[in-house]
Amino acid sequence: MPVQISRLVSQKLRFYTFLSIALLLAVHGYNLHQTYLQPFTTVQEPLTFTSFFEYFMANGILRFRIPLLFMISGYIYAFKDKEAPYLQQVSKRARTLLIPYLIWSAIGLATTYLWQQFPVTATAVLESKLDQLGDNRPYTEIGWWGMVARWLVAPISFQLWFILALFLTNLFYPGIRWAIRFIPIVWFALSFLLWVFELGVFVFDGRGLFFFSAGVWLQKTGFNLEKKPKWLSLYLAWLLFVGFSVIKTFMAFELDPGSKYTYVLLNILHDIAVLAGILAVWFGADGLVKWCMRQHWLLWLSSFSFFIFGLHAPLVVYVTRLFYLYLHDIPNYRLITYLLAPATVFFGCVALGALCRRYVPGFYRWATGGRGF
Repeated sequence: MPVQISRLVSQKLRFYTFLSIALLLAVHGYNLHQTYLQPFTTVQEPLTFTSFFEYFMANGILRFRIPLLFMISGYIYAFKDKEAPYLQQVSKRARTLLIPYLIWSAIGLATTYLWQQFPVTATAVLESKLDQLGDNRPYTEIGWWGMVARWLVAPISFQLWFILALFLTNLFYPGIRWAIRFIPIVWFALSFLLWVFELGVFVFDGRGLFFFSAGVWLQKTGFNLEKKPKWLSLYLAWLLFVGFSVIKTFMAFELDPGSKYTYVLLNILHDIAVLAGILAVWFGADGLVKWCMRQHWLLWLSSFSFFIFGLHAPLVVYVTRLFYLYLHDIPNYRLITYLLAPATVFFGCVALGALCRRYVPGFYRWATGGRGF
């Protein structure tokens, strides 16, 4: 087991954390008719360059990000698991995860309420249909208890599920570590099935458990994350990653949405592409990582990763709908919207993050759990 994380691995952990979060905007900023994409989602609209490109990006080649984030989280948490007693670590994670969860959930509610006060932006909010409880009425009609429910358990900032899932894996970490040590085959088989079938109970989301556990295993076994394993063919990994993402995208437009075979086939393609993608990007882009981590501007941008994560949704969806209202009469407005709306929100998040860190550092520290300083 390594005594410390090497410079290259440390750079890769930071780079891929930032990349995975930055790409969330491209995943959440699509404007397909299907407003909620799952691995097995089919597309009920004509196949065009724009619809293909959006599905390929949002529900294909970029789907490796969240599993990779869980692996990175597991690896780092396992590396630091001896720094403090369990209860002290849980207390720290509550401060760095649950408090930001409550802050960003409240900001998402406030953002939505503000947009509901003006006719044009209110239309964008209504057409987005993001309410997780299925009630898209203005918040003034929902009442205080409805707002509390959305703040605590059904945030309009839908990306926050990741924070709750991560906190629960940290909470159960002693059991996860024990299972990895004593019953690894059983544990990884069960957690793999949770991911494959996207199973979860209430706030517990099982999709990340397998990858968090994999990160813990990699750290505890001292697996060499710098050098490509001899058994890994990068050519095959990239081929499966990109090729299966392309095939899955074409099939999503052609297969019968009501068939169980469609569900199975799209899921298999998705799972293989994700696993191959993690291997391909981690071991196959070292030159890019080293170059990027020498750029001061990118290091500066990466310091806002958590702020971007917390603020970008539901904002990116609302801005996308707003672009629709104003650009729908020009050619290729859907593709233009997909390219411009996420980029606009990204740079807006960075600018606001920089201002908050400079002028209200106390708020910034609480909202990010102390990250980014």
